[in-house]
Amino acid sequence: MALPVFRGCCRLSASLRLNRIFATERLNLIQSHKLRCPTSTARVSVTLFRPYCSDREPQRQIHKVVVFCIPNPFIWFRTKIYYFLIRAYFDKDFTIEEFTEGAKQAFSHVSRLLSQCQFQDLEGLVATDLIGKLEEKCNLLPLNYRRALLADPDDIMYTTTGDVGIYYDNDGRKFVSILMRFWYLTSARLPDDSLEGPRVYHGEGDVESKRLLTAKYEFQREFTKGVDPDWTITRIEHSKLLE
Repeated sequence: MALPVFRGCCRLSASLRLNRIFATERLNLIQSHKLRCPTSTARVSVTLFRPYCSDREPQRQIHKVVVFCIPNPFIWFRTKIYYFLIRAYFDKDFTIEEFTEGAKQAFSHVSRLLSQCQFQDLEGLVATDLIGKLEEKCNLLPLNYRRALLADPDDIMYTTTGDVGIYYDNDGRKFVSILMRFWYLTSARLPDDSLEGPRVYHGEGDVESKRLLTAKYEFQREFTKGVDPDWTITRIEHSKLLE
C-alpha cells in the first residue's frame, strides 16, 4: 500500500526561519531560574527582564525563554553516522539543517489543523492509519486542551532530533525515519497540575502567561527506487495532551 506523503518537508524556504527579536535597550535583570525538561539531557532557562524606560512610558517585562540541550555523546555520534549514511546511500543533498526547518513548518501547520479538528486536511501529510487515531483522541479533549496543541511558528522555542532510523521491510523497500522534538509556548489556559513545563508570565500581576510544552513528530520517507521523494508524519505526541 502506498504511503501518504508530506510534500516539500525539507525544501521549504529559509526565509521563513524562526526569528527571535528581543529588546536592544539596556536591561535590568530581575529574576532568572532553570528548570529541567522531561529528558535528562535538556534544560530550560526562563529569564525575566525589565527594561529602563521614561516616566511617560509604562514599564513592561520582557521574557526570554532559552532552551538549550546537552546531548548524550552516544546519541549525538549515532545520529551523525545516520546523517552520513543518508547522504551516502539515499539522498546526497540531504542536510539536517534544511530538514529541521521544513519539520518546524510542518509541525506548526499540522498542529494548527489538529487544534481546529480539520482532520480531512491531514490527508497527504499524516499517515492514513494515524489520522483516525488522532481524530478519536482530539474529539475527547476539552477546548482549552485542543487550543494547546497549536504551535505558532513564533512560539517554537527549540527543535532537536530525537532519533534516526534506517530500515527495510520484507518486500525490500527502504525507509528513513527521523523523530523530531519541539518545545513551544502556548497561551491556552491549562490547569497547573495537569501538564509539565514552566509557566512564563507577561505583565504586572501575572495577568498573561504562557506554558512551555513539548511535542514529538516522526517523519518517514520511502527511498525505494521509483517512489516519490516525500515525507510522511507517522507519529504525533503532545506531552500530556496526545500520547
